Amino acid sequence: MAHDLGMLVIRLALGLMLVAHGANKAFGSGGLTGTTAWFASLGLRPAWLHARLAAGTEIVAGVLLGLGLLTGAACTAYVGLMLVAALTDHRGKGYFVFKGGCEYVLLVGLVAVGVASAGPGAWSLDNALGLDSAGVWWSAGAVVAGTGAALGLLATFYRPSDGAEGQTD
Repeated sequence: MAHDLGMLVIRLALGLMLVAHGANKAFGSGGLTGTTAWFASLGLRPAWLHARLAAGTEIVAGVLLGLGLLTGAACTAYVGLMLVAALTDHRGKGYFVFKGGCEYVLLVGLVAVGVASAGPGAWSLDNALGLDSAGVWWSAGAVVAGTGAALGLLATFYRPSDGAEGQTD
């Protein structure tokens, strides 16, 4: 029971946090227009597409993890999202988040890997539906697939050196 409560707390904390980040990208003060400009300044092309992909992926992965549904897939998305953030927005800024570093995204990504290993707990939709989504292979899969997706995205769409500042393509 303690494990199940602990996993519920972790899932809700991570899930609600990522939903809030996605909603802020889509509907916050700058909305998708501001997020598009920010992504353009980071060098993600086309920025309008990545603004929508990031917001949507964050909302969906956050909801899934919070509910404990398709937990392995949700954790994979977390790893991919956090790696892209680390290699674009936080790159070269050191470790500490208060200096712009990767501390936050590293912690979120690693906790997602831990959730993939431990599983969502009994108080989850995965458990209610009889879905087996926990263990070493799930955590390894989240790392490998999330990293592969992030590196594939960056290899295809990351162009930071072409005068990206302020473009909203």
